[in-house]
Amino acid sequence: MKWLTLGKKLVITSALMTLLLPASTGSAAAVLTEVPYAMDSSNQAGWWTPLDTYVTGNEYAYMAYNAPGSTAGTHKINIARRDNSGSWTNIPVMNGGVAAEYSDDIGHNQPSMARDGSGRFHVFGSMHTDTWRYFRSDTVGGSPQYHSPDMPDSTLKVTYPVLTTAPNGDLYLMVRGSDDANTRRNGVLYRWNNSASTWGKVAVIASAANKSVYPDDLVFDSNGDLHILFEWSNFPSSGLRHELSYLKYSPSTGIFSKANGAAVTLPVTNATVDIIQPLTGSEIYVADSGLPDGPGVQSAKLAVDSSNSPKVAYRYRESGSSIFSVKYGYVSSGAWNVQTVYNTSQTKAAIDITWTGTDKRVYYVTDTGTDRAFMAVNTSGSTWTSTSIAPGKPIERLAVERNANGIDILYLVDIKNLKLYYGRN
Repeated sequence: MKWLTLGKKLVITSALMTLLLPASTGSAAAVLTEVPYAMDSSNQAGWWTPLDTYVTGNEYAYMAYNAPGSTAGTHKINIARRDNSGSWTNIPVMNGGVAAEYSDDIGHNQPSMARDGSGRFHVFGSMHTDTWRYFRSDTVGGSPQYHSPDMPDSTLKVTYPVLTTAPNGDLYLMVRGSDDANTRRNGVLYRWNNSASTWGKVAVIASAANKSVYPDDLVFDSNGDLHILFEWSNFPSSGLRHELSYLKYSPSTGIFSKANGAAVTLPVTNATVDIIQPLTGSEIYVADSGLPDGPGVQSAKLAVDSSNSPKVAYRYRESGSSIFSVKYGYVSSGAWNVQTVYNTSQTKAAIDITWTGTDKRVYYVTDTGTDRAFMAVNTSGSTWTSTSIAPGKPIERLAVERNANGIDILYLVDIKNLKLYYGRN
């Protein structure tokens, strides 16, 4: 097996998961375990990366989440750690001598985390155009402590942190950053140098006048290259985004490129970036008004296949439609192609994708129904078949990571009953 310590959505070349079940049986339901700690109602987002795994013969899962705060409308940040025996440990994120606690802000103030190559946890949470709220373990597996002064760009206003672990144990972080001095909110990439234990700024990778960048995902491949996914909106923000975009970064050369290998100059704009989902029909950039009508993108996640080619799952509302359908984007002959995975009913801003060998899985959540969390598999050509993975549970948000044993680890959020589930699929 290769690349056992890679971040999310690994490329596995052996010990493939062999279970591939048809939708008609309903038998692809994941094995779920309720996380034995109280969850706050604010623990819900579409962009976050709240789940990490680690395999060293034994399996570990780390689930960052918002726990109830000391008063209504607040939350504390915790990590639920599951070990190989199925035992749980609750690890508080600390701000000085007290638990880190912030105001609720659904869709913004949720935690993202990763484990570096030395075993330290890194957590970014509760930032909506705020300066850094960053926490790091001082000891292996210890409670993350407040380390915001260690970050570059101390005055930057930050939102939507997503991060992942590189094969060498470094971390890479992408955020939306603004300094209130211009009419743009940029996509900014940072690197944690694990051997030096320092953060540095890689670059402002995406920036356009009167536009805001929405980070979606970061994934490393077996070559050590970083795949980057993000969306654009009108400045300053919008619930409806557009022109889902992709970049690849090679840390060994410092080159950023499109999926076809063409190098790009930074920062890219929406006119120079590699666009997966172009504007269609009546689609235009619209101002912030909650979730405006019309076509556009909302939520996207990324994986790489065994050839290190990017695969993307995302939600897109077509021109003239009232629902966000689930789409699958892939590269063929140097160009992006798109298939429809699901478009029968309304979906939530919760989506993910994993890949091993020929086994590609898209996870999504429907807005209503007794069963709401589903896994879709590509059964042939452009045909996708969906199966419930959490029967009877009103799941509203999710995250998924394929661990180094070829098992999809699920992070499933039940807001109605204030429950967080760990799953294996």
